[in-house]
Amino acid sequence: MIDRNPIDRKAYRLVAEQCLPVLRDEVFRFFSDATQLENITPRWLKFSVLTPSPIPMHTGALIDYRIWLRGIPIRWRTKITKWEPPDRFADEQVSGPYRFWRHEHTFHKIGGNTLVRDRVNYSVPGGAWVHSCLVKSDLHRIFAFRHRTLAEIFRPSFDTASPA
Repeated sequence: MIDRNPIDRKAYRLVAEQCLPVLRDEVFRFFSDATQLENITPRWLKFSVLTPSPIPMHTGALIDYRIWLRGIPIRWRTKITKWEPPDRFADEQVSGPYRFWRHEHTFHKIGGNTLVRDRVNYSVPGGAWVHSCLVKSDLHRIFAFRHRTLAEIFRPSFDTASPA
């Protein structure tokens, strides 16, 4: 869901949730590896992590990326502003395509499952027109791809062998 940020009417808020059938520690470990973003980002963005691996994750860590938006290569740098394993972490744009971008990832244990919640507060150059014509639909497509890909990655495996 994307709507106006109630605190800042020039900003927007995206909230996405997904329940994955694995333990929270496993899901957090996956998200702790910044290079996994390449796997859960649609190919049309040509997303790549530029910071050499392994990237030590902690509050203050800086991570550089490159994405292609409508054929234009853009460098993006984020800073980890909150690091609380295995419950949450947050990243904020230092430089990149948005005027402001803050993405909080939370991981909630629900029995043997994990509820992954993304909360993104952001604003775009060009205001409401750019958001409604370009950014909003792109973010919907990006998070839909992410949802499908995470469901595939964390799909439960069943032993399909027949008993003897």
